[in-house]
Amino acid sequence: MGLASRGRNVYYRVLGVEMTGYVWLRRIEIARNWSDVHLEKGVSLDNGVVIVTGGALRRGKVTIRANTYVNRYTIFDGHESIEIGRRCMIGPHCYITDGDHSTLPGIPVQAQPMQKAPVVLEDEVWVGSHVVILPGVRIGHGAVIGAGSVVTRSVPANAIACGVPARVIRMRGQTLKPAAREAAQ
Repeated sequence: MGLASRGRNVYYRVLGVEMTGYVWLRRIEIARNWSDVHLEKGVSLDNGVVIVTGGALRRGKVTIRANTYVNRYTIFDGHESIEIGRRCMIGPHCYITDGDHSTLPGIPVQAQPMQKAPVVLEDEVWVGSHVVILPGVRIGHGAVIGAGSVVTRSVPANAIACGVPARVIRMRGQTLKPAAREAAQ
C-alpha cells in the first residue's frame, strides 16, 4: 500500500496538484483542474475520497493542511475556496461544498450561475460521518460536528453541534443537562 501511495503522489504531482511533502493517498480521485488543489505534508486521504473543482483555475481552491485525515468516500466540491485546517478528522461519506446553484423561477437550475461562499474548517475540527457542510460556513478551532448533520451556518470554536440543520448543543468540556439532552433529540 505504501508503494502505491508513493506512486499516486508522483502521478498527481505530475498532473499539477501542489503537495508540500509526502501525502498518504489511497485510491482517490482528483477530478479536473488539478492545479487548484493544495495538500500539505502528512495529509491522509482514504479510499474513495474525491476532490473536484470547477470554474476558473486558481491555486489553493481546495487546501487541506498538515496532518489532517479524511475518511472514505468524502467529497470536496470546490468552486471558490475550501480550506481544511491542521490535524482535522473528517468522517466517511461527508460532502463539503462552497457552491450551490441559484433557484430563480423560469430558468432551469442547471443553467443558473453558482452562488459561491468560502468554507473554512479551522485546526483540530472533528467532523462525524455523513455530514454535509454548505457554502459560507466557518467551523471554529476544535469544534465537533455530530454524525449526519447538515451545517448551514458557522459553528464557534470548541462547540459541539449536531442536527439538521446543525445547532450547537454544548461546548466541549460541558456536560449536557437532562432537559437540554431531550431538546437536542
